[in-house]
Amino acid sequence: MKKRSGSAEKRAREAPLAPLAAPSPVPQAVVTGKGPAIRPLDLDDPYLYINRELSWLEFNRRVLEEAVRPDLHPLLERVKFLAIFFSNLDEFFMIRVSGLKQQISAGVLKLPPDGMTPSEQLTALRERLLPMLRQAMECWCNDLKPKLWAAGIRIRSYADLSREHKEWLADYFMREVFPVLTPLIVDPGHPFPHISNLSLNLAVALRDPDNGLRFGRVKVPLILPRLIHLPPLKPTAGNGGDPAGFAGGGHSAMDFVWLEDVVAANLSHLYPGVEIVEAHPFRITRNADMEIQEDEADDLLQSIERSLRRRHFGPVVRLEIASAMPAYMRNLLIENLEITPDDVYEAEEVLGMSSLMRLWEIDRRDLKDKPFAPAEPAALSHREDIFSAIREGDILLHHPYDSFAPVIEFIKQAAEDPNVLAIKQTLYRVGSRSPIVEALMRARENQKQVAVLVELKARFDEENNIGWARALEREGVHVVYGLLGLKTHAKVALVVRREHDGLRRYVHLSTGNYNATTARIYTDLGLFTCDPDIAADATDLFNFLTGYSKQNRYRRLAVAPVSLHSEMMRMIRREIEHQRAGRPARLIFKINALTDPKMIRLLYEASQAGVQVDLLVRGICCLRPEVPGISDNIRVTSIVGRFLEHTRIFYFANGGEEEIYLSSADLMERNLYRRVETMFPILDPRLRAHIRDDILAVYLADNVKARRLRADGTYEWLTPGDGPAVNSQQYLLERHTGRL
Repeated sequence: MKKRSGSAEKRAREAPLAPLAAPSPVPQAVVTGKGPAIRPLDLDDPYLYINRELSWLEFNRRVLEEAVRPDLHPLLERVKFLAIFFSNLDEFFMIRVSGLKQQISAGVLKLPPDGMTPSEQLTALRERLLPMLRQAMECWCNDLKPKLWAAGIRIRSYADLSREHKEWLADYFMREVFPVLTPLIVDPGHPFPHISNLSLNLAVALRDPDNGLRFGRVKVPLILPRLIHLPPLKPTAGNGGDPAGFAGGGHSAMDFVWLEDVVAANLSHLYPGVEIVEAHPFRITRNADMEIQEDEADDLLQSIERSLRRRHFGPVVRLEIASAMPAYMRNLLIENLEITPDDVYEAEEVLGMSSLMRLWEIDRRDLKDKPFAPAEPAALSHREDIFSAIREGDILLHHPYDSFAPVIEFIKQAAEDPNVLAIKQTLYRVGSRSPIVEALMRARENQKQVAVLVELKARFDEENNIGWARALEREGVHVVYGLLGLKTHAKVALVVRREHDGLRRYVHLSTGNYNATTARIYTDLGLFTCDPDIAADATDLFNFLTGYSKQNRYRRLAVAPVSLHSEMMRMIRREIEHQRAGRPARLIFKINALTDPKMIRLLYEASQAGVQVDLLVRGICCLRPEVPGISDNIRVTSIVGRFLEHTRIFYFANGGEEEIYLSSADLMERNLYRRVETMFPILDPRLRAHIRDDILAVYLADNVKARRLRADGTYEWLTPGDGPAVNSQQYLLERHTGRL
């Protein structure tokens, strides 16, 4: 991509965004493994459905690309994306790969819409993943690590350290590390030890004069810093020192060494009197998908606590080893962990590279994205009373460009306002230090009626949510844990207030969580409203969640699993009818994932009817676009950038009477059928126009961070060509912060 001048970039940002053109023509044949062929117009044909797991892997490839390409981000941001790539893989193996292995063990015969068996999926995943892992390691070893070194952030090899640093580390080891280590040995009297999930370990070969070669294991403790920050050396004639300002710009050099290297160098303290032959790191991943028999649980909270403990003992699904590990040591691990060679993944240098996030935490603003201050919406500026502002009209917040502070203030004011009688709220992922939860506890202290649904089954946030649930209960808050068999993923807060003309209900609905931390890095939309119908629906929803209400009809909201799926299908069919009648018809969906085969099939029918369909899908997309006669009117675009795209927006042209909905749900089976979700309308024409013209149009015009899904399942970067460059996230950031 050719570099644009500053003035050209400014002109591009200021230029109005043109309407999206019609889809470009596609070939009249689809290239398959056997050459060009025209697929039959059979909407059940497995070819039309991209495998879910392979699609996720392609999403993680896009994350990796953000680290690999030097022109996309500052240096430490690239390191962050590399860490996210590996962190994503950890969760993928713990949940998705383990699920495929469970299907094989159970002899599951039901196939996904793409027709791949679990064994075929595992084989395809490994074939596609191995080159990505090599690319990731090359990026670290040959690009990021040398550039970090040049910038004064140096990851050193233990063998290359100065005598002074080794002496300092020897003292650090004895003070901070040695007391928490537990050396283990494997022999007839000591069985192979349990290896905990995601733990980093050293496999040690020991030679005992009396017993010969033995295998030892040392767990590298997670409670200690993985990267040890070395103190600067004072310049001497022998070592040259590390003068301040080494990195330029007044930044002192920072040296780090991996904790496992320090442990390996001091194994003689753990196994005194025994020869240390060699030591190599390894790391395992276990099945961490909890199965909770809710219908048999007397206490859901205690049941989940027990399941959390069992998570550490699930079957092993992946073994990561250093490539230098000898075959006999590898085979011993394979045998004792009860895995196959295909479950083994080698790394040239470092295991568990999600730990690189520690480098991103370094205070080097010159190597990171420029910080920004989120904007305060005009409707709330200089307004002390948030309730009066909401009464004047609905308020839309677009995070992280708009501040999350008004959401916190909404609950805080409700907690302190003597006219507020009750607060009801759902909590899915709130973070470890939550001002929202603290405000809810304060509300209870002030004698408000407070009811909170805490979703204990929010994956990998279970322990945190258990803590908040207990803290809320101690304050007297009425805490419920959701419905039997369903996760509550809806984001709703309801405030009941006494006013001069009677009771009024205020509602906040959102596409994202009540988490002040992630609100700075996830894009989400939230709505404040006191619309009577939406407020009444919110009340009915909470009655559904906390009691035995059988509510299945709502005035304005669509609620999963009751009505959201059927409402979505109805509105897509309505668009098809508009198209056939010659009225304006168009669908624009911005979501995180699309996997539901029923929804995909209906979108194919819309395309066949001539409806233009634009899908902005950040992650998994099982729909195959650009198939002649089936999906040639469908375009799928993915945007991966500085912020995690998390908004769910559904636009319907509706014959000229446009409708826009926001939702907590993606178009996935789990969201539509196995979770409590909400989809809510944007009723204010002014806000609808804003979402259409100032948000969706910007994303659809992106030609810098956007990738287009092709019929073969691959993603292709879009480029500006001779037109203006549009980076949607940067555009929105600059517009909200007043730089446009």
